[in-house]
Amino acid sequence: MDTQSAPSSNLSIPIAIIAAGALIALAVYFVGDSPATGSTPQPTKVEMPPVTAADHILGSPEALITIVEYSDLDCPFCKQFHATMKQIIAEYGSDGRVAWVYRNFPLAQLHPNAPQLAEASECVASLAGNDAYWKFLDVLFREAPGNERTDVSQLPTYAAEVGVKPADFSSCMSSGKFKSLVEQQFNDAIGSGGQGTPHNLLVTRSGSIIPIAGAQPYANIKAAIEAALGN
Repeated sequence: MDTQSAPSSNLSIPIAIIAAGALIALAVYFVGDSPATGSTPQPTKVEMPPVTAADHILGSPEALITIVEYSDLDCPFCKQFHATMKQIIAEYGSDGRVAWVYRNFPLAQLHPNAPQLAEASECVASLAGNDAYWKFLDVLFREAPGNERTDVSQLPTYAAEVGVKPADFSSCMSSGKFKSLVEQQFNDAIGSGGQGTPHNLLVTRSGSIIPIAGAQPYANIKAAIEAALGN
């Protein structure tokens, strides 16, 4: 999990204190990229904006479980978790058990290009729709150069690969129309307890929210889903 001590100047808010509240079924925490040991469920209340039609959703909006991922598109751990979630959706998405929602959590202190990548993904969605958005994420993570910064000069090429005209894409990026959305989602991630990426929240139909922090392996996510379905 990528973490930072404080958000960058253009994405700066105080870190929210998460109040004790509703009992959750599972909470798994990472420190850096190493799993914490001996973690146990704790009574936690998570404040998160509800999922709406404005979100980027892969799977049924009426799914029994929604996994909301706050992610950094230049984060190597997010690339790893992206493959995990694609496997989860392949198993649980087609029958409406699980849907995947993607939101922006660019850690600019660690990945200076991440806010620009987030805006690029929103431009693609606005110009070509939800399917193109998810394909664009696939392309970004496919081309991600490990721990080095993604080459933002290639973004128009990546956008064209998913059906967006380079001129339209460049116009959208120049307008800065999604800068405030990216900043708001960053703030929402912090407010919901996010301290690093990926920051994931498993949401049940009853409204329970279960934090699952870090690039958890497939087996852990599957176990969390099965536990939530069983409850």
